[in-house]
Amino acid sequence: MKGIIRFFWFCSGAHVQTLKKYPIEHNKYVGIGATIFFTALFATLSGGYAMYFVFSGDPYAVAFAVLFGLIWGLAIFNMDRYIVASIDKQGSGTRQFFQALPRILLAIMIGVVISRPLELKIFDKEIKQKLKVTYLKAQHRRIDTVQKTYTQKYGLELAKNTDLKKEKDSLEKDINRSRYQLNQEIFGDKTNQTSGKVGFGTFAKQNQAVLTAKEARLNSVREEILKTEVYLGARKDYEGLNNIRLYNDRQLDSLANVSGFADRNHALGQLAYDDSGVFADDTYWAEMFISLLFILFECLPVFVKLMSPMGPYDVAIAKNGEADIHYAQRSKERNIEVTDNLFRHHVENDIERHKDIISKQPIDYETERHRFD
Repeated sequence: MKGIIRFFWFCSGAHVQTLKKYPIEHNKYVGIGATIFFTALFATLSGGYAMYFVFSGDPYAVAFAVLFGLIWGLAIFNMDRYIVASIDKQGSGTRQFFQALPRILLAIMIGVVISRPLELKIFDKEIKQKLKVTYLKAQHRRIDTVQKTYTQKYGLELAKNTDLKKEKDSLEKDINRSRYQLNQEIFGDKTNQTSGKVGFGTFAKQNQAVLTAKEARLNSVREEILKTEVYLGARKDYEGLNNIRLYNDRQLDSLANVSGFADRNHALGQLAYDDSGVFADDTYWAEMFISLLFILFECLPVFVKLMSPMGPYDVAIAKNGEADIHYAQRSKERNIEVTDNLFRHHVENDIERHKDIISKQPIDYETERHRFD
């Protein structure tokens, strides 16, 4: 139990030797340290989950996710520990708030970064369904684009084929009508179009010749249609139009399972809208409250430190800091004084040596001066 308490003290960034002297402060810093620890734990899970999608499909995806998750969690742990430990409880509450404001903004940013991957996991089923719809719409758009390009590129051939089909339909109807009139002429049915004489007479032969010409034209049109369709079919294969198909359910499931972080993050943002594009309040607020929960959880250590009254530990840390500053200042003055005295001592020694050299004979003076130099 003592080991856990000391560990949470370490997480809170408190000076353990000073904190031991004030038992009334122990629980407060255990709570702060535990909050920082679990925030780092959530950061580890969040970072690992995000990195798992980055390397999704790679055989080492799990190893990369674990490694990055640990690094990310340690980074968040160190940052939170510094943020809390650096808040000075001296001064008024307003001064403390403005002192902690940059750290609060940083904590909010960290909370947003931590919450996003965890939201991806919480809304995993909804995200996969949204991705299926997105991928299916994208495939529709791709098919439409290829079809439009194909239609523009081979517009003349398509128009010609359409005209030939219209002519074929018209010829088939006309031939059927001509055959009926020929039968009426042969069997002697009197109408506005027939002579009323039985047998294969002059009018029947004329009708037969017209019918034969129409049938010949129909066969020619059919051959032209066949050639055009073969050409257009080959062009469809070349343009890739025949190879594009709408995804089936199995393919959509596979695409949703291997989707990357960017696609899933975009789909999470689109959950606030239904398939028709109408804003959905319930999904939006559910996502928003989850984000705010993680942001609040990240800011909680800072808020706890700000809201807690200044205790004996804070006073002791402040006084120790003042004493350390005073000691450092006095140490500076001592070092300056020692350096000055030592410099004066060297100057006095040099002056005495120069006087001694000058007092000697000229030849000895030159030798001593050379040796001194």
